[in-house]
Parts: sequence; C-alpha cells; structure tokens
Amino acid sequence: MKKKSKNIYSKLLNKIAPLIIILCILIKWQILSITGVVPKFMLPSPFDVIKAFVNDFPLLVHHMKVTLVEASLGLGMGVILGFLVAIIMDMFEFFYKSIYPILIITQTIPTVAIAPLLVLWLGYGILPKIVLIVLTSFFPITIGLLDGFKSADKDALKLMKTMGATPFQNFVHIKLPSSIGYFFAGLRISVSYSIIGAVVAEWLGGFDGLGVYMTRVRKSYSFDKMFAVIFLISIISLFLMFVVKKIQKLSMPWEEAI
Repeated sequence: MKKKSKNIYSKLLNKIAPLIIILCILIKWQILSITGVVPKFMLPSPFDVIKAFVNDFPLLVHHMKVTLVEASLGLGMGVILGFLVAIIMDMFEFFYKSIYPILIITQTIPTVAIAPLLVLWLGYGILPKIVLIVLTSFFPITIGLLDGFKSADKDALKLMKTMGATPFQNFVHIKLPSSIGYFFAGLRISVSYSIIGAVVAEWLGGFDGLGVYMTRVRKSYSFDKMFAVIFLISIISLFLMFVVKKIQKLSMPWEEAI
C-alpha cells in the first residue's frame, strides 16, 4: 500500500514540477517588467503577451495553418526520404560508408545559412520551404532507423538465415519491428524541426506563415506580438511531440506492459 501511494505521489510530483517551474519563471518575468528593471518595450509582461495573443488570434490562426501545411508536407517527404536512405545504407555497406559522412556534414551547416540560397534558387513560394524542412527533418529519422536496424537480434537473424529467409523477410520480420521505437524517437525530434524549419524559411521570403508574421511584427517593434508567436510555435511543437508519443504507445502496446 505504501509503495502504491509512493508511486502515485511520484507521478503527481513529476507532472506538477514543470508547472511550478514555469509559474516561477512567469512571476519573475512579470516582476521584471513591472519594476522596469528591463524596459517594457524590450521585455513585455506575460499579461501583455497574452493580450496580444488574444487580440491577434484570428490572424495567428491564419498564419499557423500555412506553416502547418508546409511542415506537414516537408515532414512527410522527410520521413519517406529518411526511410529510403536508412534502408539503402543498411543493405549496402558501401553506401553506408559513402553517405554517412555526407549526412553528418549536412547537419553542420546552419539552417539560416541554407534558407537564403533556397529562396534564391527556388523563389518565394512553398517549394524552398518544403526543401528546407526535408533537409532538417530527415536526418533524425535516418539515424534513428539505422540504430534500430543495427539493434536487431543477431541470433534471430541467424535463425532466419538457416530457415532460408530472404533479405526482405529478414527486414520485415526482424529489423523493422526492432526499429519502431528508434523511429518514433527520431520522429519526435523531426516534428519539432519541421516547425522550426518552416518558420526559418518564412523569415526570408513569403506572403503567409508564422515566420512572415514574426518578421512583420519585429519591424514594427511589437515585441508583445513577437513573444506571442514564439509561445504559439512552442505550443505547436510540444503538442505535435505529444501526439507522436501517443501514436507510439498505440503502435507499441507491449512497451506499456513491461
């Protein structure tokens, strides 16, 4: 009984602790703004941010829809590309040794440095934004799947080989199931990257989207609106990561049973 109550208390504390920390940060932020330690035009109070969020909510929703469409298309293509690259690298050692260094190099180039080039080459439409999202989101998927494929039970693979299984059967029955957890771990990161990639691409060109909105309010020095859209982007990313976690639980019910 004591152990059960202790577990309940521990779970409750784990859920409340982040909320307490966030509340403390907001209170300190409000105090700094009210007392004028930091000028209000530089650091608007949480209440000013909430007010700006409510007043501009219809406009934020309009821009949010555009960003979500771009992020969804780019993420979908990034997942497909990540799967294809991971499978090829797993099947052929030559491609693994050839492609892996290139993958690492692509992640050392800042997103902000790539975005202007894509806009220059592909214009101000949706295409450069999708390309940038694909470039930022496929890497965690690829690496996650590769780690999953490598973690496959070697004894099970040997058993399949003695039974005359084809490489495709090995992949479907052994390697793919063992990589599901790794895939979802990479997907949670990629979901967040897709939103960030869309916003960064919109900073440099476009007509709609949260990045375009941020650029406009920054030029007008409306920092309360700037903070409002930053919070919205964070909420969207956290919500999408939560959705991925829920899908993972539904896809891997045996994990809950352990």
